[in-house]
Amino acid sequence: MARIIPSMILATAAALALLATPLAAQPNDAEPATRAANEAITKTLPLADRADFEDAQRGLIASLPDGVVPGPPGAPAAWDLKPYDFLKGDQPSATVNPSLWRQAQLNLASGLFQVADRVYQVRGLDIANVTIVEGDTGLIITDTTLTVQTAKAALDLYYQHRPKKPVVALIYTHSHIDHFGGARGLIDEADAASGKVKVIAPTGFMEHAVAENVIAGNAMSRRAQFQFGTQLPVGDRGQVDAGLGKALAKGTVSLIAPNDLIKQAYETRSIDGVEIEFHLVPESEAPSEMIAYYPQFKVLNMAEDTTHTLHNLYTLRGAAIRDGRLWSKYIGEAIERYGDKTDVVIAQHNWPVWGRDRVVGYLKKQRDVYKFIHDQSVRLLNHGLTPTEIAERLTLPPSLTSEFAARGYYGSVSHNAKAVYQSYLGWYDANPADLNPLPRAEQAKKEIDYMGGAAAVLARARDDYKAGQYRWVATVTSKLVFADPSNTEARALGADALEQLGYQAEASTWRNAYLLGAQELRNGLIKTDSVTSNPDLLKGVSIDLAFDFLAVRLNAAKAEGKHIVVNWTFTDLKETYTMNLENSALTHVSGKLSDNADVSVTLNRATFDAISLKQRGFLGAVLSGDLWVTGNPLKLRELFGLFEDFSPNFEVIEPVKAKVE
Repeated sequence: MARIIPSMILATAAALALLATPLAAQPNDAEPATRAANEAITKTLPLADRADFEDAQRGLIASLPDGVVPGPPGAPAAWDLKPYDFLKGDQPSATVNPSLWRQAQLNLASGLFQVADRVYQVRGLDIANVTIVEGDTGLIITDTTLTVQTAKAALDLYYQHRPKKPVVALIYTHSHIDHFGGARGLIDEADAASGKVKVIAPTGFMEHAVAENVIAGNAMSRRAQFQFGTQLPVGDRGQVDAGLGKALAKGTVSLIAPNDLIKQAYETRSIDGVEIEFHLVPESEAPSEMIAYYPQFKVLNMAEDTTHTLHNLYTLRGAAIRDGRLWSKYIGEAIERYGDKTDVVIAQHNWPVWGRDRVVGYLKKQRDVYKFIHDQSVRLLNHGLTPTEIAERLTLPPSLTSEFAARGYYGSVSHNAKAVYQSYLGWYDANPADLNPLPRAEQAKKEIDYMGGAAAVLARARDDYKAGQYRWVATVTSKLVFADPSNTEARALGADALEQLGYQAEASTWRNAYLLGAQELRNGLIKTDSVTSNPDLLKGVSIDLAFDFLAVRLNAAKAEGKHIVVNWTFTDLKETYTMNLENSALTHVSGKLSDNADVSVTLNRATFDAISLKQRGFLGAVLSGDLWVTGNPLKLRELFGLFEDFSPNFEVIEPVKAKVE
């Protein structure tokens, strides 16, 4: 039944697999063209400006003693900064873009920091931050990091240096897992259920917290490996940073449901003597998101709508396109409402900005970078330019290009411009020749044949590689690999080209993608086990969504000609559903039962979840009396025999090997 495979969970599992996997071919050094490109960057940016470094260290109370957070029993550390010591050198490595090197150094800042009176952050224990506000009698915590282990370590670090007050409120700024996954490391679910601890979130939080990673979760999980570089070794020829923070924590992911939702555009809560004004900003960086202003402390928390990097309008792991116009509008509203009364702006990634003038200047440039990309991309598409053409010519104005917080360490102008095009016009560029192209492998074979064959293409590609034309070499060798995945020379040259592109990339996400592509071309993919569903996350999945996920697992060819009707009754939820298989499509209707069902199933949600988690089987549940079946049980067995499990290890840089019907 329904399995939840959040992309970040599977990405973390991939990192664990790497620890036991020897690499066959090692990375190359930077080529002369890469060295020249990276040296040129140093002449275009004010890399000597140390203001961000001062801000990143300002208010440091204490670092994690050894930089390590233990993982679950028998598992690797949940967090370890020691492998990143190579970044402490004064000069960037030739294999890392100097601008990215700077961001990677800044994201090394780790520990407990005081932001303002009664306002603290724990940063550098995950890609995301934990914000702690001291109330009159307890603590108000915002966001949790990705895992229970790092969340607990963050709170323990705080308690080592501040009074040990109880947590009275937990706030989720938005519905991404690195902001709620560590909940059980901070509070007890029973305290949330009883209302002893307020758990506050924006409206729609639970639906979006789980839904984004369910239907297309398997594909998103595999793609996340490229975005975050979780299968890459840490080092100056591997993973160096994640833009928003150093990397993803490992460990146990949890979710405790909110008991208080913010539903209006602006709502104020008074919690333990602290007034907080929440501002909903849905469909900006996340479908369900909010920022918060603390008038007593003159602190503005922008959640993830402003960070020290250009963010994603399109995330490379795959997700719905984000609206840059709306995103910019929300930042503008924050400036108007809070700008003249904010002394420090914080976020749930990276470091704060202090000083009213600096705060407003920073927010304005964040506002304008998203509006610029949106407006200019739309202008160019209205001139008839295609996504690639727009991305190739669109550059930020000098006033934004020189602003480090607008540089593309996580998002990029290029792929964000393409996102704007996709949002308005979709994948089709209106050229009829592109309306129904051949599949990749078939097209590649024809193209290589037209070019004179693999040997001729390789010969010319080697010359282009020597000339530093890595983008083209990566493209043409990819065609060679799709035409013939066993072409070892094409794989090797393609890996070399991707590697140089990775060394030149300013975006951590691009670097990670290029370098993982190179690694897989050389050594093959590192296989990971399918991640089982997480019990906490599964609770947030509605029955409707669970049934929809079953439907996308249906093998249509096997279902051809079959008609099966199943009634479902959930005794504790007092919900009924009719599920119908017909025309190789699985549909369901809530609130009714069919008079002509082939089989009827009665159970409670806990039993359904246990079966979904593969902790129990249908037969065992029947024998224990937790599930009742009337009608023809063989029809139920027949239906569930039509569902596929998805492999988390499908190929990306070569044709998919598994037979897909």
